[in-house]
Amino acid sequence: MTTDTPARLLTLLSLLQTPREWPGAELADRLGVSRRTVRRDVERLRDLGYPVRATLGSEGGYRLVAGKAMPPLLLDDEETVAIAVGLRAGAGHAVAGLDEASVRALAKLEQVLPSRLRHRVTTLQAATTPLTGGDGSTIAPETLTVMASAVAGRERLRFAYRAADGTPTRRLTEPYRLVSTGRRWYLVAYDLDRADWRTFRVDRVSEPFATGARFTPRELPTGSAAEYLRRSMYRQGDSYEVHVTFAAPADVVAARLPGWLGTPEPTDDGTACALRTTATDPVEWLAVRLALTGVDFTVREPAELVAGVRELGARLTRAAGE
Repeated sequence: MTTDTPARLLTLLSLLQTPREWPGAELADRLGVSRRTVRRDVERLRDLGYPVRATLGSEGGYRLVAGKAMPPLLLDDEETVAIAVGLRAGAGHAVAGLDEASVRALAKLEQVLPSRLRHRVTTLQAATTPLTGGDGSTIAPETLTVMASAVAGRERLRFAYRAADGTPTRRLTEPYRLVSTGRRWYLVAYDLDRADWRTFRVDRVSEPFATGARFTPRELPTGSAAEYLRRSMYRQGDSYEVHVTFAAPADVVAARLPGWLGTPEPTDDGTACALRTTATDPVEWLAVRLALTGVDFTVREPAELVAGVRELGARLTRAAGE
């Protein structure tokens, strides 16, 4: 008989998380208690926010159902490893739709991950290679989790940083937010040595270390980390306006372009579409990405992208030989 109430509640919750109807008699037998105790324990779980539905009759029982809020979940070893590997794989690339909340989830999970499971996760990830489109910069998941934890805990963060020209520096910052542009992760932080706000490409960060020193967040000049990053890119000259027309319907083109590039707008007759967006990637890369849509297109601007597409076409023609 299970006399430890907290332990019994955890066991009951673990059983109810199996998607099936649990007769009261079977739960009582599993827990080694009376049906009355099972009913009381079910009420305790409900008080804690777990939506347990009871059905009456000889075939009735208990089932955990969806509620208004997401309750804490109990995971076995295999489920924990599966979730950790999935989050790590996603966090290693700035995938569209994977925002800071996903990285925070990974940070919370790794914080409590037992050493035996951590070894399994690391081994499995090292032994597998995801088939990706290559649109994102690879980042060590540990880098993102350390940064996310520092942001959430308001801890000063120290790290090594490689500038665009390859110059190595050491930075001490007050991290504010992690921002994903779809292909890359950026850290918006207050640089203590330079006494000003800065943005850092996370794929250029190494050796991140949360110092443990707490700080009170400063007020960001723009109010929004995403807006600050956008303005920072404009100031640095890293962005440019793009106008491309496609000889295909908008829905066809949209399905073949990454979402972070923007949404193509259909023409009046719907047989073609146009894309107007702001890009920050090298024009050579964007030329390749446009060609991968597999439909005819025309670059209207900028002139640098027109030249990049022309050079790409000439190179591919030479590669094909006579």
